[in-house]
Amino acid sequence: MGRYKKLKTNNYKYYDLMMAAFVTVLIAANIIGPAKISQLDLPIFGVITFGAGVLFFPISFIFGDILTEVYGYAASRRIIWTGFAGLAFASLMAWIVVALPPAPFWKNQEVYEIAFGSAWRVALAGLIAFAAGEFVNSFVMAKMKIWTNGKYLWTRTIGSTIFGQGVDSILFYPLAFYNSGVIPNDKLLLVVVAQFLAKTGVEVVFTPITYKIIKFLKAKEKIDFYDTKTNFNPFNLKI
Repeated sequence: MGRYKKLKTNNYKYYDLMMAAFVTVLIAANIIGPAKISQLDLPIFGVITFGAGVLFFPISFIFGDILTEVYGYAASRRIIWTGFAGLAFASLMAWIVVALPPAPFWKNQEVYEIAFGSAWRVALAGLIAFAAGEFVNSFVMAKMKIWTNGKYLWTRTIGSTIFGQGVDSILFYPLAFYNSGVIPNDKLLLVVVAQFLAKTGVEVVFTPITYKIIKFLKAKEKIDFYDTKTNFNPFNLKI
C-alpha cells in the first residue's frame, strides 16, 4: 500500500464518492435534524430529550475519521472546506427563502420558519463549531496514527472524536444560545455535556462499521496514508 507517497485524489475510485456522502450527511443533519426535539423513554436511562439531529450529525465525524485514516489529513481538509461551503450555502438559501414574503393564499409560513428558519446566530455558531471540531478531529486522528504506528484503530477513531466533538459542543452551544433566552445560561453546561456524550456514543456504536469501511477503502484504493510530512495548516488547500 502507498504508505508515504504523495496523494493524487484523481487516482482514486472512492474519494469523490466519500466527499459527496460527507457533504450530504452534513447538510441534511444540520438542516433537517435541529428543528425537531424528540423524547424517548429508555429502559435503563429513563426519559431522555434530545434534538433529532444528534443522531446523524456525528456521522460527519465518522466520515472525517475514515477520510483521514485512508487518504490523510490534507485530503480530509479539502473535504471539510467543501462541506463548510455547502453548509454555508444551504444556510444562506434557507435564510433567503424564509425571508421572502409569502403569497396571501399560502398559509404555511410559520411552519416553514420553524423547520428552516434558524437564526443567523445559530447558523454562524454551527459553521464555526463544525469547522473547528472537524479540523481538531482530523488532526488528532492523523497524529495518533503516527504515534501508534497504524495500530489500535479504535483508539484513534474514539480518541479523535472525543476531542473533535468536545470542541464542537463547547463552541456551538455558548455561541448559539448564551444569553439568548432559549436555553438558560445555568443549563448550558448540562446541555453541552449531554450532547457531547450522545455524539461520542454514536461514534462508539458505529466503530465496527467504521472498521469495515476503512478496510474496504484501503484494499480498493491501495493506500494507507501517514501524515509524516503534512502541513497541518487548516487554510492550506494543497494536497
